[in-house]
Amino acid sequence: MYEIFPWASEYLPGPARKAAYSSDFVHSFIRQEIKSHRERGIRDEPQDFIDFYLDQIEKTKNITSSTFEEDHMVQSGFDLFLGGSETTATTLRWALLFMVVYPDIQEKIQKELDAVLSPSHLICYEDQKKLPYTNAVIHEITRFSSIILITLPREAVKDTTVLGYFQRYGYPFCSDGTIIVLNIDSALFDPEYWETPHQFNPGHFLDMDGNFVTREAFIAFSVGNRSCLGEVLAKMELFIIFCSLLQTFKFTLPEGVKEVNTDIIFGSTMKPHPYELCEVLR
Repeated sequence: MYEIFPWASEYLPGPARKAAYSSDFVHSFIRQEIKSHRERGIRDEPQDFIDFYLDQIEKTKNITSSTFEEDHMVQSGFDLFLGGSETTATTLRWALLFMVVYPDIQEKIQKELDAVLSPSHLICYEDQKKLPYTNAVIHEITRFSSIILITLPREAVKDTTVLGYFQRYGYPFCSDGTIIVLNIDSALFDPEYWETPHQFNPGHFLDMDGNFVTREAFIAFSVGNRSCLGEVLAKMELFIIFCSLLQTFKFTLPEGVKEVNTDIIFGSTMKPHPYELCEVLR
């Protein structure tokens, strides 16, 4: 309803109004950052996304067909915030949930961390090469939680046939182009590619010798030219934060709690139900 009648959010109470307020807050923050960058001036060597975008706006200011403008920069910044924070935070919530549900896996991770890294070692992304089991667990968390079920819609760019189904190209000014949505969830739980698809099993990403292996069907970030822009950053964040937490704390269920709900809450991302845990300094 909000997409069709955006003006209605100003009068209707509830989630839509709260979402609009939150959206406006982030947009305002980004505009303030842009203003700060402009006042500082464009550097010879741009330091961040806003620097690069402002530089591009300056280079294309006399090109009437240019799409580089402040409103687009604000929306791009908003997309990066939304896609790069909420998804990672949700995956980390699943990660800690799985650690209390599977304490034996948590213990194996901590044994590997203790054997390979010193307690004072500051976790860095390069450490994943030395931590195959931990790396496998993180990938299995991403697969098993499957926080994004489907990709954003695509439209066929030419008439073609996929698995016997005709896909029509959407000609200019026509609306009959075939819309294609990739089902990520089906690939992440396909029994043809995963030995135990509906079980949390880090062994999916380990060979017989305990070495980490990638899997063709692991498409949690989609595939191809339109795969997730933040895949590399998300993997770095997940690895560094997760390992740092497990290196420092042992996570357990609160006293008296025997089990937790591992079902998903369906939404734009698949979230776990609220839960409590205890973190004990190791």
